[in-house]
Amino acid sequence: MKNITDSFLCLGLGYWPSAGSFGFNTDILATNPINLSVVLGVLVFFGKGVLSNLLDNRKQRILKTIRNSEELQEGAIEQLEKARARLRKIETEADRFRLNGYSEIEREKLNLINSIYTTLEQFENYKNETIRFEQKRAINQVRQRIFQQALEGALGILNSCLNNELHLRTISANISIFGAMKKIKD
Repeated sequence: MKNITDSFLCLGLGYWPSAGSFGFNTDILATNPINLSVVLGVLVFFGKGVLSNLLDNRKQRILKTIRNSEELQEGAIEQLEKARARLRKIETEADRFRLNGYSEIEREKLNLINSIYTTLEQFENYKNETIRFEQKRAINQVRQRIFQQALEGALGILNSCLNNELHLRTISANISIFGAMKKIKD
């Protein structure tokens, strides 16, 4: 027991135990390649299956993710094509509505212009009729005024020129003219 204790105590001092006894080799250069080869051998022997399984699982997940991504990409491309088709259809309908709208606007504009032109013609006709009516009325008023003035002037002249005898003869002549006219009518 003394040898084992001595060897543990002297490890830090670089003391080597005597041959045939148990102890630790503190020479790092001599022990590391052996230790590394043993550790690597154990790792390769026992870890080969585990590592292989981990890598296979990882590979399967990556392939599954790639397949899912490709399927999603195909779905996205399909949806994009559908959206583009809908967009083209909507653009075509919008163009058609736009053209129909412009045609409708032009048609309504022409109808409005024609309606306004017709209304203006009617107003012009009403104006001309009103002017003719007012002219006739004014002419008739002027005629009546002239006739009235002429009659008043004639009566004034007759009254100033007539004496009683001439007045009675004129009345008699007019009565005979009216009597003759009455006979002609009957």
